[in-house]
Amino acid sequence: MPEIKNYTLNFGPQHPAAHGVLRLVLEMDGEVIERADPHVGLLHRGTEKLAETKPYSQSIAYMDRLDYVSMMCNEHGYVMAIEKLLGIEVPERAQYIRVMFDEITRIRNHLLWIGTHALDVGAMTMFLYAFREREDLMDIYEAVSGARVHAAYYRTGGVARDLPDTMPQYLENRWRSKKEADRLNKNRQGSLLDFAEDFTNRFPGYIDEYETLLTDNRIWKQRTVGIGVVSEERAYQLGFTGPMLRGSGVEWDLRKKQPYEVYDRMDFDIPVGTNGDCYDRYPVRIEEMRQSNRIIKQCIDWLRKNPGLVITDNHKVAAPRREEIKADMEGLIHHFKLFSEGYSLPEGEAYAAVEHPKGEFGIYLISDGANKPYRVKIRAPGFAHLSAMNEMAKGHMLADVVAIIGTQDIVFGEIDR
Repeated sequence: MPEIKNYTLNFGPQHPAAHGVLRLVLEMDGEVIERADPHVGLLHRGTEKLAETKPYSQSIAYMDRLDYVSMMCNEHGYVMAIEKLLGIEVPERAQYIRVMFDEITRIRNHLLWIGTHALDVGAMTMFLYAFREREDLMDIYEAVSGARVHAAYYRTGGVARDLPDTMPQYLENRWRSKKEADRLNKNRQGSLLDFAEDFTNRFPGYIDEYETLLTDNRIWKQRTVGIGVVSEERAYQLGFTGPMLRGSGVEWDLRKKQPYEVYDRMDFDIPVGTNGDCYDRYPVRIEEMRQSNRIIKQCIDWLRKNPGLVITDNHKVAAPRREEIKADMEGLIHHFKLFSEGYSLPEGEAYAAVEHPKGEFGIYLISDGANKPYRVKIRAPGFAHLSAMNEMAKGHMLADVVAIIGTQDIVFGEIDR
């Protein structure tokens, strides 16, 4: 009789479904997985240590680079921790702008997730559909911050600047005729809020298109139903948060249970799954996009009616306006001190968490009274999810690993920070 023995397979990092730098060592018995061992350490950038060497405000841009699909939500957790220690009040308009951009970021994240997850298991059209809509959201990012991805838009005490009155326009060039440019610019004639409102009116129809492609698609269901099942109790024990926890039937959302900014004034629902498999986590995220769309609409309505400050007028932590710097010596001194040495936080510690698209993203900050943190600890949601890879993949086939990686919505920047 031939001797049958297990063999070890390196899944990634060059595998197209192993999203970036995931090295997954699989022990296989034929096609069946006996053990899945994720290796973390190929990307390590030392973000937490870097943040301890710089003034507080200079680390906001590092946060964008953690989960580079949910940029502004990472910034939000960081500035909230600083604001907690400083004890400063954020203007109401800035809170609404933050909530609106958190939800725009959530939709951006879920669009990339659904596009790549479906592509991984063989549905190519989905990728093209989802990225078409992401372009509009990237334009909103760009209009407000100048960057399509790493925005660095949030500031301690508010946001960097108010929403612009105009949207960038497409120009006629060698590749784009005037007729095509006019068509693309049709919904860009007003302010950023007009453009965002136009998007929220169109988006539910796009989500219906995604559901037409996937929800009852038999190949999609064969690849995801009953795969990577995590029970409600086990999801608690593994430290799951976000859609991974809600997919297992736990109604837990920080926006409802521990509301921050103005989420307590928003009208939205928490979608939950029942079976805790890869398929259940799909409608949870789809419904989250619909709910985010509702929240954005509510923010747009409020922002239209209520002008005001978008950053605190405490010049010890926020730069004065340009007119003040030009006209007033004190404003110039504030500006110089702020950008040369920053601001010092009182001694103490704070933990601030936001409902990030992937789960609970928390920043634990310890201050020793200096102008840079003594210690920064980032609570990344993806780390807990990845650590459950072995449990979710054991006993499944090799092809199911791809579906499990997709359903976990892994971005390695935050896991291997």
